[in-house]
Amino acid sequence: MQGHNPNWRVPPKDRVLKRMESTNLQSYKPKIISEQRRKIEDLCRDLIVNNDHIHVVEQRLRQAIDKGLGKESHVVASVKCYSTYVRHLPTGEEQGQFLALDLGGTNFRVLLVDIGENKQFNMKSKIFAIPQHVMIGTGEELFDHIASCLKEFMVEHDLEATKLPLGFTFSFPCKQLGLAEGRLTTWTKGFKCSGVEGEDVVRLLQEALKRVGEHNIEVCAILNDTTGCLMSCAWKEPKCRIGLIVGTGTNACYLENIENVELWDGDSGEPRHVIVNTEWGGFGDNTELDFIRTKWDEAVDEGSLNPGKQTFEKMISGMYMGELTRQVLVDMIWEGLIFQEKDTDKLFEWGQFLTKYVSEIESDMVGDFTRAKKVLDELGIKDPSDEDMSAMRYICELVSRRAGFMASAGITALLKKMDYHDVVVAIDGSVFRYHPHFPNIMRSRISQLMGIDYKFDLMLSTDGSGRGAALVAAVLTNQEQQRQQKDEE
Repeated sequence: MQGHNPNWRVPPKDRVLKRMESTNLQSYKPKIISEQRRKIEDLCRDLIVNNDHIHVVEQRLRQAIDKGLGKESHVVASVKCYSTYVRHLPTGEEQGQFLALDLGGTNFRVLLVDIGENKQFNMKSKIFAIPQHVMIGTGEELFDHIASCLKEFMVEHDLEATKLPLGFTFSFPCKQLGLAEGRLTTWTKGFKCSGVEGEDVVRLLQEALKRVGEHNIEVCAILNDTTGCLMSCAWKEPKCRIGLIVGTGTNACYLENIENVELWDGDSGEPRHVIVNTEWGGFGDNTELDFIRTKWDEAVDEGSLNPGKQTFEKMISGMYMGELTRQVLVDMIWEGLIFQEKDTDKLFEWGQFLTKYVSEIESDMVGDFTRAKKVLDELGIKDPSDEDMSAMRYICELVSRRAGFMASAGITALLKKMDYHDVVVAIDGSVFRYHPHFPNIMRSRISQLMGIDYKFDLMLSTDGSGRGAALVAAVLTNQEQQRQQKDEE
């Protein structure tokens, strides 16, 4: 496993936690380390997290989850642990036609899902863009835009006269008050629409649908992408109990016993569990992660749309990984250690180093810099030396490995809390999907943290936020039909 020193031993309990004094990443370093490279590694050492650090992250996250679930402590908790009100997982027997709306970034999707016998699954979908001015305009503008696109989709598929249930994936921090009632707590991912925070987004969507004359769509459930991710995998894999997203943002949900959810206000009948949306992106907002935050993390936070919020997310997710890498590179340029006498003007602009560049640079084979050259060419840096490209790759690795280690600490915290000994974790998101080493980093690190008594598997979720939303609508419709049958009997 890259980044793990085989000679490392558990330190004595009375030892004070401190930074690693040297870097042990088995990176693509030159055989003979130059003085320049040594200085870069020394300046970047704060980005290295060791087993001590990860263990503390895991323990503190478990404490934060317990606070989020507690009646008295919930209000001050950094990890809110909202109930989703989704209690039934798919059985595989669901059938019918269902709509899904997936809103979670600069685009949104509308899907029509047709579930037949024997898990036959047909899906038609269309992607719609959200213009930048709508993302930072009024809430009414945003929901009118979405409603108009939904209506357009219904017309295109000759569904104007068909009543359809819709599962609404809303991938933003949201406090649910029921299956089809969720209040936005705070905008993230570059959205800043006025008049939405604190409001029920299902009501806002339903009102917008009426304004555009669309009366046949009934929003029957609101969920976030992690719940959708879990539901989509649970349809195929009954052992699935955790949903994780590592993409533009990061979040996780898991199946919790109702008696542990102190704010539970639903009925106490069967099943005695509910999916809990952790909103773990906010972990660290109460200083829990200050012991491993770096000056570069602080710079990213200060320049973001929501300073002081979503601390964990800013250390892991795709929205910030590229910018974090850029901040480090800029410091190395200032120190005269990389890209000397090159045109680095573009690198000094916020947001110019994209997260996809991190994945591309790390996709090169050992000693090959084909993709790295291409990235630098896009940034206007011509004829870079191999040493510079190797150093840039090393910095990318530090940032992505730290993200992978921290996501692993999060999953370990949930696995230990649930204490099932054989669990499938559903995962989706661009970072997990496209970063060449992220899945392996996570598998290896979770195995180390969990030990041999626990069996787990990471399963790439197929279109959780779309298919998963439709499945929630399908499960609810199925439950309703069963209730009606019982009443008739």
